[in-house]
Amino acid sequence: MTDSLGYRQKFGVIAPSTNTSVQPEFDAMAPTGVTNHMSRIFVRDDPVLNDDDFNKLVADIAEQQDDAIDRVMTCKPDHLVMGISAETFWGGLDASNKLYDQVKERAGVDVTMGSEATTAALNAYGGIKRIGVVTPYMEIGDQNVVRFFTDCGFEVAALKGLKCKSPVLIAHTTQDELRDAIMEVNSADVDAIIQVGTNLSMAKLAAVAETWLQKPVIAINTATYWRALRQVGIEDKIEGWGSLLTKY
Repeated sequence: MTDSLGYRQKFGVIAPSTNTSVQPEFDAMAPTGVTNHMSRIFVRDDPVLNDDDFNKLVADIAEQQDDAIDRVMTCKPDHLVMGISAETFWGGLDASNKLYDQVKERAGVDVTMGSEATTAALNAYGGIKRIGVVTPYMEIGDQNVVRFFTDCGFEVAALKGLKCKSPVLIAHTTQDELRDAIMEVNSADVDAIIQVGTNLSMAKLAAVAETWLQKPVIAINTATYWRALRQVGIEDKIEGWGSLLTKY
């Protein structure tokens, strides 16, 4: 028997309970026959005013993550998608690979992570070496993002950390603020722009920004969902979310 709605694929998705961007963006990208099933990682909307606060947030997510995986796996999804960003970059490439192995073992199915998805997206375009990065993070988060991309062979030429003051407030970042951040990290010698932080709603704006800048502008939610689809063999080209989902 096949699931009546998710007859092509059922994705289990985990995201922080404070995140209001992953679910609507993933659902809007889903092709017919693909369904997303959310499980919330319990975190409080505590203030994030410095690196210590940010470290605590990442630790709180890690502490609650396994419970969220266990809950979503009860609907028997075919594949697990991590709608989380900071943790997947934390500690560089080796730590990210270790996290992938741990999550895959817990879930018992294959996994898509934002960190690996963004590098897969960059490599799909080919020839990308220097990147600009937009994040919602404090400095400690930005340092880990730079470390990860450097480990993967990219040069972070410019980075804008928006230093959002709480997990919920990340999603309150306006499109004007995001546009300004994109422009701040762009330059003639930047090959592509990457946005990380899954609660920043930038997927639609990134697609539009590609038309201004004539280069890849990749939102992490787009990269993650694209990567999940391609990992399970779904090659649909989906309009409205930028060149990644229409060309690769």
